[in-house]
Amino acid sequence: MGARKKISAEKRKEALKTMYFAKLQNVPTSPRKMRLVVDMIRGMEVNRALGVLKFSSKEASARVEKLLRSAIANWEQKNERKAEDGELFVTKVYVDGGATLKRMRPAPQGRGYRIRKRSNHVTLFVDSKNTNDKN
Repeated sequence: MGARKKISAEKRKEALKTMYFAKLQNVPTSPRKMRLVVDMIRGMEVNRALGVLKFSSKEASARVEKLLRSAIANWEQKNERKAEDGELFVTKVYVDGGATLKRMRPAPQGRGYRIRKRSNHVTLFVDSKNTNDKN
């Protein structure tokens, strides 16, 4: 590894130590459906976001709720204390496309239709109110 690449990798590792996040990879739903759920909670306080996700009728909301609980636990682990009400916020959420499984479905007159079974990766960041620049 080159010197400049190594220095930038070290900076990235140091920056990750001060961030509180959780990742969910290879979720077997399309990124578009997952983004609908994630857009509902972006920028929200975490307890309110958990309530929104719990009562959402989308299938992806259960996975995002579990991911949010994991991010909260990561914050509590790094800060060595419990999160109080109104303290933590969902700062950033990314939904990226994952691997796509390609399948063929029989079609009329000897043809085959292509089916793409999409997956996605979700990264969710939480942070406290005093370091959150929105509030």
